[in-house]
Amino acid sequence: MCNTTLIIDRHPVHIAAAVARWVAHRADRLRLFFLPGYSPELNPDEFLNNDVKANALRRRRPREEAELTASLRSYLWSPQRQPAIVQSYFQAPSVQYAAL
Repeated sequence: MCNTTLIIDRHPVHIAAAVARWVAHRADRLRLFFLPGYSPELNPDEFLNNDVKANALRRRRPREEAELTASLRSYLWSPQRQPAIVQSYFQAPSVQYAAL
């Protein structure tokens, strides 16, 4: 019985042979839903990406990679603790299909 659906784009990493093998071993529990080619408006991840770009780094521009990593991790803790934030990414009409 499939109990998890992953919505993914067609990035080369997502369609690599190693991923296909990994998914095949979990076919009874996992289903992949591929978005059409270049369709960021259909990808709920893009709402998180836009949130991070607009808000996480606006506070202070990092000067080095470690500072960037720390800043992003700190910002991303908020959605992890507040499911309403994640749910808000699925409110746009173009991604409501994924909230079902």
